[in-house]
Amino acid sequence: MVQRVAVIGAGASGLAATKCCLDEGLEPTCFERSEDIGGLWRFTDDAASGRVSVYRSIITNTSKEMSCYSDFPCPEDFPVFLPHSLLLEYFRMYARHFQLLQHIRLKTTVLSVRKRPDFATSGQWEVVTETEGTQESHIFDAVMVCTGNFQKPHLPLASFPGIETRFRGRYLHSQEYKDAEAFQGKRVLVIGIGNTGGDIAVELSRVAAKVFLSTRSSTWVFSRVADHGFPWDMYNTTHFNHFLEWLLPSAITKRIKLRKMNSWFNHEIFGLASVKSSNFSFIINEDLPFCMLCGTIVLKSSVKEFTETSAVFEDGTTEENIDVVVFATGYEFSHPFLEESVRNPLKNNRTLYKCIFPPQLERPTLAIIGLLKLTGSVMVAAEIQSRWVTGVFAGVYKLPSTSKMMADISKKQLLEKRNLPEKQNLKINFISYTNEIASCAGVKPSVLRLLLTDPRLALAVFFGPCTSYQYRLVGRGQWSGARAAILTQWQRVLKPLRTRVMEDSASSHSWCWLGLLTLPAVLVVGFLLFKSPRPGWVPRVGPAF
Repeated sequence: MVQRVAVIGAGASGLAATKCCLDEGLEPTCFERSEDIGGLWRFTDDAASGRVSVYRSIITNTSKEMSCYSDFPCPEDFPVFLPHSLLLEYFRMYARHFQLLQHIRLKTTVLSVRKRPDFATSGQWEVVTETEGTQESHIFDAVMVCTGNFQKPHLPLASFPGIETRFRGRYLHSQEYKDAEAFQGKRVLVIGIGNTGGDIAVELSRVAAKVFLSTRSSTWVFSRVADHGFPWDMYNTTHFNHFLEWLLPSAITKRIKLRKMNSWFNHEIFGLASVKSSNFSFIINEDLPFCMLCGTIVLKSSVKEFTETSAVFEDGTTEENIDVVVFATGYEFSHPFLEESVRNPLKNNRTLYKCIFPPQLERPTLAIIGLLKLTGSVMVAAEIQSRWVTGVFAGVYKLPSTSKMMADISKKQLLEKRNLPEKQNLKINFISYTNEIASCAGVKPSVLRLLLTDPRLALAVFFGPCTSYQYRLVGRGQWSGARAAILTQWQRVLKPLRTRVMEDSASSHSWCWLGLLTLPAVLVVGFLLFKSPRPGWVPRVGPAF
């Protein structure tokens, strides 16, 4: 039986995993290689340390209500979208409130995680750590790897002829970028137009002589600020919208999404994307189109090669006098501390059962937490993963056989190939995934049942934002404050904005009236969606509108 659990990493996922272990009566030991908690979100300007951290100016892409842990709402006076300093402060508050710090060993690096000789019967692991030069060996009944997506920078220099042999300027990966100070007056080329590439290009455009942004694929851009000034994720990520997306043909939902995003600005005119494109990757960036209009950012095609001072692009154009190249080319799947027999089959999270469990292990005592790319908050998904995983470790839930897990993985991989173009930066639909894991853990609420017992709450759950509190209404780990948290979530959004209230202002946000007008539809929808949902999930790309 599992009792002692090793948690690797004390970032957003590791804190949730440690807390969930305690909730299940397990004994966690969380190993963090740096001197403090927070992981990626603990900013440091020391790029030479090798520790991945955010850049100085970063703001969260998901709102505080859609990102917080399910039984610990963000303070109402926190802004809607958080800078790294406030998110780190939230982590500290969470750790103090649930007394997690005593279970965390700082400045301790995990060197190896290997199966014990009797693993087939015991499921135990030998974990070797190093603290200030002293190595130590531990035996654990289970391991939760919470190191996330951002560990090993992907720097594809071989794909850019001349960058290493001819180019005289400087090049770096976005991991090394901290602020724009060193780029004053430079001509900078940013390669990659993900969220990071877009953010860095915008920030550099304020100090650099010129910024060129190179992309090889179509990208749709939208803002954190949705209609009427509401946060995009609270406005769009609802069970109602998710049901419509499930119900309508994919061609229609795609047309609706593209029309919505083009209503802000025409992406084809800007050279970013076309409605005819099969690619549907997207980024969040309010400033990029404005910078392109101002000419401080120039969009370019893929780089063909580098000369001593210039970049030659696939469309035949050349940009001279390039001083710096920033590769915003993402990160690779990397868990070097896992033994080879475990690590080799793990090509990506699609080879894991539910993106969590390696299916080939004789005992389900290893879980990979937070290794996801979602259309919503990874923090929320990591917490619901941890709740289910610790329940499996405690013997509350049972995984299917290896053959059934492999069949589930193969089925989803096949569906991906049918529904999505190859080599696309896949993002799993947030609601689809969290609902599936919540179902595994027995904590997904039934809207139909809520309609019969608490109509006001049912309408807020179905038509309102899909916040994590919904997964604390029922089942194991039920939280008595979940209902109140759901019904007051918009108050916490509006609170930091009410620094100057107009005398004649009145709340224009009325979910209840919307719900009453559509009550019959909710009955049908609730029955279809929550009583007999379509089996499995198919990763969907882009936000749900």
